[in-house]
Amino acid sequence: MKIIQTEDYVKKENPTPGKTFRSDLITSEDKAKAVGGMFAILAPGTQVPYHYHEKRESIIMLIRGEAIEILEGKEIPVKAGDVLFVPAIEKHAIVNRSNKEVRYIEFWTPVPHDFVEVK
Repeated sequence: MKIIQTEDYVKKENPTPGKTFRSDLITSEDKAKAVGGMFAILAPGTQVPYHYHEKRESIIMLIRGEAIEILEGKEIPVKAGDVLFVPAIEKHAIVNRSNKEVRYIEFWTPVPHDFVEVK
């Protein structure tokens, strides 16, 4: 079992100040076979590219800041405390238009890399 204390990640110092940062939270080293997880800091004025996953389903928990989640072309404001479920094939991106960091934790299944950027 692994316990992830979200408060630790709310307070964690950004190891790449002013830049986006990502780190794995759950991997095969944790004996995970069908789930993955990461912690991300989205720097002000940046975004995750608009993309989709062919098989992967994701749960994204915002733990600090405010952002825009783009789902199938529709902009949805999101803030710390919101939890999003993104099914496979649904095109999405997270955009930080603020002047503060946005932090989130994401979990997904299945594990294999499955990222298709939409141009």
